[in-house]
Amino acid sequence: MPLGMGVPKTFAATRCEARIPMEVGVQISGHPAFPDAETTFTEDVSTKGARVRSVHRWKANDHLTIATLPGSFRSVARVAYCLPVAGAEFALGLEFVDATGSWVVGGRISR
Repeated sequence: MPLGMGVPKTFAATRCEARIPMEVGVQISGHPAFPDAETTFTEDVSTKGARVRSVHRWKANDHLTIATLPGSFRSVARVAYCLPVAGAEFALGLEFVDATGSWVVGGRISR
């Protein structure tokens, strides 16, 4: 069973790699109340996850789909956290669960 799938996490997981501040255009979709995809940007990224902004509130352990614009990266992601930020936005911490394609980190393509 892939990490993050099945049982919601109830412990404070330690991040195993640093996130790199990087703005990457992405689309996120899968919110139960909002069927359309939302176009937004990452704040930071790693090969295992990202922090993105959203205009919608998500619940911890929700699953969504994230895809880079443009690019070949696509993944199901688990919402690790959803925090209110300035304005009417939320910061989402995402853990990639089932990724395909290439993700750019620090000027190199990783996965």
